[in-house]
Amino acid sequence: MKKITAIIAFFLSCEFIAAQTHYTLQQVLDSARQNNIAIRNARHDVDAAQQQRKEAFTKFFPNVSGTGLWFNANRGMASYTINPTDMQPSSAMGMLSQMLPAEALAAFASPISMSMMKNGTIGSLMAVQPVFAGGQIVNGNKLAKVGEDVSHLQLQLSENEVEKTTHQYFWQMVSLQEKMKTLQAAEALLNDIYKDVDVAVRAGVALRNDLLQVQLRLNDVASQRLKLQNGLSLVKMLLAQYCGLRDTSFVLSSPSVENVEVPVQVSADAALRDLAEYQLLGKQVEAAELQRKLAVGANLPSVAVGAGYNYHNLMDNDRTFGMVFATVSVPISDWWGGSHAVKRKKVELQKAQEQLLDNSELLKIRMQNAWNGVEEAYSQLQLAQRSIDQAEENLRLHRNAYEAGTARMADLLEAQLLSQQSHDKHTDALSEYQNKLLEYRQSIGM
Repeated sequence: MKKITAIIAFFLSCEFIAAQTHYTLQQVLDSARQNNIAIRNARHDVDAAQQQRKEAFTKFFPNVSGTGLWFNANRGMASYTINPTDMQPSSAMGMLSQMLPAEALAAFASPISMSMMKNGTIGSLMAVQPVFAGGQIVNGNKLAKVGEDVSHLQLQLSENEVEKTTHQYFWQMVSLQEKMKTLQAAEALLNDIYKDVDVAVRAGVALRNDLLQVQLRLNDVASQRLKLQNGLSLVKMLLAQYCGLRDTSFVLSSPSVENVEVPVQVSADAALRDLAEYQLLGKQVEAAELQRKLAVGANLPSVAVGAGYNYHNLMDNDRTFGMVFATVSVPISDWWGGSHAVKRKKVELQKAQEQLLDNSELLKIRMQNAWNGVEEAYSQLQLAQRSIDQAEENLRLHRNAYEAGTARMADLLEAQLLSQQSHDKHTDALSEYQNKLLEYRQSIGM
């Protein structure tokens, strides 16, 4: 019955493994580039910068505006009084006094009050074309283009950071998977040793203490398996969340790492100009120069021409008329503060230039440090590979010696532990080398 249950469990586990999705490093990276929130936000920033550049371009075109106004006042905005007697010569008034009755003459001589523009409607349509604005429109468009370039460079940096983190998660999970395989191999070896020792104990040619030591070692392996499973589950969830994978029922396909070689070191001076970080520093200098020009342009005269069409009925008659005009605006008092603004922008420009020089040296140092990390990780990987060969041979010799009765069980178990540790160190060294290699490639802009 136990054998049947074991067989069924074996086939069920095989079906579960077959149902799991296998992801390669490239597939995981592609998913991260598509779904990671940092990259999506950086792409939104690129779209926003493009719209800002297009918005700045519209400043080259005329500014068209329409205005409408209707009003109704409590009294006329224009009023005056007419005195007819003041408008007639004295001789005419004498003649009128003889011709008109006294009542009519009194009414004619009374002052007349008039009021206008108590209500009305005004409308206008104007188009103003800037002719000269101190270079603010041209430099503003250049600055918007610099902002768009910066957003693209920021997107590249975000992609590099996501690639680096994904790479680290990937190799961390691969490392745990390989350690699980090593643990399974160690468990299989200990089970074989346990069977041999159990037979020897039953035959009376081995001590029961040897069997207990093997059992303790198997218990330790079971404890390690539990820790590995928990760590593997956690890293898998982190990788799935970071890369936008739908579920965690997947395994990673380990890339082929045979014949690992150290890449050729690239000249720092040659690689510097291809770095997104260096280009960002250059864009900061360019932006500071344009902002200085904008500060200068804000204190220069501006010239514009325009045309308009107007309508009003203020005099109780509909009136329409067209007009053309030109405007010149000269900031006079603004120069008091504007001159200090220009000097401040010059200081900011100098600061950006000095940061470019200083950070360029730091970027070169980062390249060298990343290269040193690659060389050190490669050396550690070579040492780990030699340690595996030596530990495997040591384990083989101790097992043969124990079977021949010339070695203790404690020595055999120690040899087995050294063999397991050497495999784990090699797995860690390989993961570290791959991460250092990516770090160096990113430091030189590859």
